[in-house]
Amino acid sequence: METKYIFITGGVTSSLGKGIISASLGKLLQSRGFKITIQKFDPYINIDPGTLNPYEHGECYVTADGQETDLDLGHYERFTGIRTTRDNSITTGRIYLSVIERERKGDYLGKTIQVVPHITDEIKRRILLNATKEHFDFVITEIGGTIGDIESQPFLEAIRQLRWELGSQRALNVHLTYVPYLAAAGELKTKPTQTSVKQLQGFGIQPEVLVLRTEHTLSDEIRAKVAHFCNVDVDAVIQSQDLPSIYEVPVNMQRQGLDAICLKKMGMEPLEAPELGPWLDFLKRRQQAKEILHIGLVGKYNLQDAYKSILESLAHAGTYNDRKVKATFINSEEITEENVAGKLSGLAGIVICPGFGQRGIEGKIIAAKHTRTHDIPTFGICLGMQMMVVEFARNVLGYADANSSEMNAQTKHNVIDLMEDQKSITQMGGTMRLGAYGCRIIPGSRTWDAYGEKEFIEERHRHRYEFNNSFLEEFEQHGMRGVGINPDAHLIEIVEIPTLSWYIGTQFHPEYSSTVLRPHPLFMSFIKACIHGNSKA
Repeated sequence: METKYIFITGGVTSSLGKGIISASLGKLLQSRGFKITIQKFDPYINIDPGTLNPYEHGECYVTADGQETDLDLGHYERFTGIRTTRDNSITTGRIYLSVIERERKGDYLGKTIQVVPHITDEIKRRILLNATKEHFDFVITEIGGTIGDIESQPFLEAIRQLRWELGSQRALNVHLTYVPYLAAAGELKTKPTQTSVKQLQGFGIQPEVLVLRTEHTLSDEIRAKVAHFCNVDVDAVIQSQDLPSIYEVPVNMQRQGLDAICLKKMGMEPLEAPELGPWLDFLKRRQQAKEILHIGLVGKYNLQDAYKSILESLAHAGTYNDRKVKATFINSEEITEENVAGKLSGLAGIVICPGFGQRGIEGKIIAAKHTRTHDIPTFGICLGMQMMVVEFARNVLGYADANSSEMNAQTKHNVIDLMEDQKSITQMGGTMRLGAYGCRIIPGSRTWDAYGEKEFIEERHRHRYEFNNSFLEEFEQHGMRGVGINPDAHLIEIVEIPTLSWYIGTQFHPEYSSTVLRPHPLFMSFIKACIHGNSKA
């Protein structure tokens, strides 16, 4: 079949969950046997979110081929198990950069470069690009931002053109809006949705399906009213009520026939909805898990989206170990030698979080010392792993000035140092060690056990600094082993202290690879250790 395109837009307000709806629809189409991919088009001018503050944009998610992307790509992968690439994440910045580079080379033969047609043509080319490299039955495209945003207008114009060029059998718009509840009046209000759809219609786009985000159940009368004023079939008005877990959204969407409606609108006769067997098993197990496991996240970003993939990976592993994971954020800037015991009290395990820069690192080092000396299961990721190494150098090897050269370029004991191929780089964006790299694991190590006795793995990276191999022999003599090594560059990717119950640091980001149906083995092993340690306590 020819590739069909579904465009997901949003109105009224941001953060309604377009990414979750996109991922859910992808999951439902995938369960029907269709080959799908999902892509995100963001209207900001940054080339990618790699240089954005997590407080403004949340986590920066990294694809296997090394693209820094929006956190929604993490949802796409966790829900569907697909592997996205750099072509699944496009920003206005990348669009304009491509057009400007072509203009500088003279590709436009002296024409005046304009938003229409040159920018919109480039957006259309990018929307269609994935299906030119590999066949997909459905390409779902999420447009970031909200209808009415000035910066989104070129994307909407590109969608409008594509819908006419592809035809109604190959292109469809699903529009997500919000139906607020006014407590003072005791009423749900549909006017914001009507206004949002009118704005979309003003750009020449008539949505075929409406998904209404709501905190209260919508009556048939309200759905009929929305359908009437928005020129949408009443059975194509879907409600997305707040649920206890984002993983219940696909089931809710299937119950209301979102995937079947989309298929019908595109000229296909949907067969009976398939059973989401493994997915429902996961949800059942999640719902039946009553015992709470308390895990601490030591980091400097007091914002759940900054560590989104870590939180979801812990939740996946918790479910498959029949536990509800309750994550508690501990601000590393506030940790001192005097209060660390109190701040980490009652936690079954600690994740020392990734990040960049000086702020909060001393608190991470103090936390690592406390968990190491008290044998509390500890998982250090990227900068978290590096601070575990620095702590060990200071307090076991006796190098009081040990540090990363990122934090102190003058230290004589730079146990973490700038990678050789990073020393000549001056630009910040997209220049780190990014994407999937191989790692050989030492047989017999706890990490080797966790991976099911696999000797070779591939994991995703996002960093500039690495373990300084000139110190490796001294570390191993004193009990911290390098158990994961990149076979090409001989870089240490994993450290562990085998005499402790679970004390492992990874230079890579395992959280990027955990999915609902395939929890990451390191998170599974970590949670098991936390449960075991908790039962002993």
